[in-house]
Amino acid sequence: MLQRNLETRPDGSLDGEREEHEAPSQETPVDKPRIERAVREILIAVGEDPDREGLRETPARVARMYAELFGGLHVDPRRHLRKFFSEACDEVVLVRDISFNSMCEHHMLPFMGKAHVAYLPDDRVIGLSKLARVVEEVARRPQVQERMTEQIANLLVEELHAKGVGVVIEAVHTCMTIRGVRKPGSVCVTSAMKGCFRTKSSTRAELMTLIYGDRR
Repeated sequence: MLQRNLETRPDGSLDGEREEHEAPSQETPVDKPRIERAVREILIAVGEDPDREGLRETPARVARMYAELFGGLHVDPRRHLRKFFSEACDEVVLVRDISFNSMCEHHMLPFMGKAHVAYLPDDRVIGLSKLARVVEEVARRPQVQERMTEQIANLLVEELHAKGVGVVIEAVHTCMTIRGVRKPGSVCVTSAMKGCFRTKSSTRAELMTLIYGDRR
C-alpha cells in the first residue's frame, strides 16, 4: 500500500522527487510583429501616444509576454504522461498546491491559483513533476477555469488508464476583482472527478481530506 501526498516547494520543485534535466523549450510560433501592431493600435484607441518614451517599447514587450503566456497552445501536454512505470500502488497519489497562471479568454485578464491533482493508479505511475508540467501547459493558453479542470482530468484518464482521477482548482480571477463586480478576495473552486472518485463517495471524501484536512 502506497500513499503519496506531496506539495510543491516555493521554487516549484516537488518534495521527494529529483528534478529532471530537460531540453530548453524552442521558440513558440507566435506572430510577434502582428501583436506589436495590434498593441500599438490599442494604445492609440485609448488615447495614448505609442511613440512617447514610456510606451515606445511596450508593443514589443507585450508581444514577448503573449508568446510566453500562450506557449501552451503550441505543445502537447500528453507527452509528459507517456513515460510511466509499473508499480504496485493501490492508494491515492496526490500532488497539491501546484501554482499556475492562466489568461481568461473572455476579458484577456489573468487568473491564478493552485491546482490539486490526484489519481488512483491501476498499474501505471508517472513522475510527480509530470503532473505539474501538465497543469502548466494546459494553463498557458486562453482558458476558462471550468474547461481547464476538465482538460487536466481527461488527459490523466486517457493516458494513465487510472482507476480514478480527481482535479480541484482554486483561482482568483482578475476579471472579477479589478473590473466589473470588483470583489477582491473571491476565489473560484472547480473540480473534475473521474472513475472511482466520482462513483465512490468514500474515495472522494478521502481525496478532499488529503487536500484540505489539515488546513480547515
